[in-house]
Amino acid sequence: MAKNVNIKNWSIGRGQPLAFIAGPCVIETHESCLKLAEKLKNIFLAKKLPFIFKASYDKANRTSVNSFRGPGIKEGIKILADIKKQLDVPVISDVHGTEDVPIVAETLDVIQVPAFLCRQTDLILAVAKTGKPVNVKKGQFLAPWDMKSVVEKIRSTGNEQILLTERGASFGYNNLVSDMRSLVVMREFGYPVIYDATHSVQLPGGYGNVSGGERNMVLPLARAAVATGCDGLFMEVHETPEKALSDAATMLPLKDLPHLIEQVLEIHRIIYCK
Repeated sequence: MAKNVNIKNWSIGRGQPLAFIAGPCVIETHESCLKLAEKLKNIFLAKKLPFIFKASYDKANRTSVNSFRGPGIKEGIKILADIKKQLDVPVISDVHGTEDVPIVAETLDVIQVPAFLCRQTDLILAVAKTGKPVNVKKGQFLAPWDMKSVVEKIRSTGNEQILLTERGASFGYNNLVSDMRSLVVMREFGYPVIYDATHSVQLPGGYGNVSGGERNMVLPLARAAVATGCDGLFMEVHETPEKALSDAATMLPLKDLPHLIEQVLEIHRIIYCK
């Protein structure tokens, strides 16, 4: 039987409205993060859509040692806690080590395991044992059916609040491809599936010392994922992506978000006859 993930006073999963996880790639400043979170909340609130604010406090996986990583866990979690309190929105961020788990669990509503760490058993178990909803990004190096083992690791702790996110698979060098069959396969495990519409268009290391991307493909792939049957969309959004300190080539401009929402909601309505 399919299980839904409960966050605040709404659920993600079968028979539920399409959910959205959105926010900047990384926390740049407290002010910019709070400002963007408020604008995102207003956009999704107007449509009565489930929304989780996402921002990373530390981008541990960067191409260059000189790349901006964020404010770090101490300051970053304070910022996320403030956004959560001021705006009354749930927050999610990615964790990179077991030592960080107890700290982030005090604030985050959903704890995310990054794609490159999705096979790290100790990290997954530590996150799962918090009892918080867990979002695991499927590694670029994994087949979708390999995620069943990840689900079993989480379930071994008694935690059934599981989200699985597709973010593209490695296809040759500096390229990713989205196989929409992955959404169908992972959904058969009985838990909600999310499609990461912005990381899926990334060209890892494609610009030499930074990653590139094909932002023009975000909308077409988001439409395809919703038509295939995902339970939510993950999107990194920025007011001026070209000035962003991380993932500048892939983040969706805030001004384009309403149009994307309108299109995917119509597809979702048709698919589920709502």
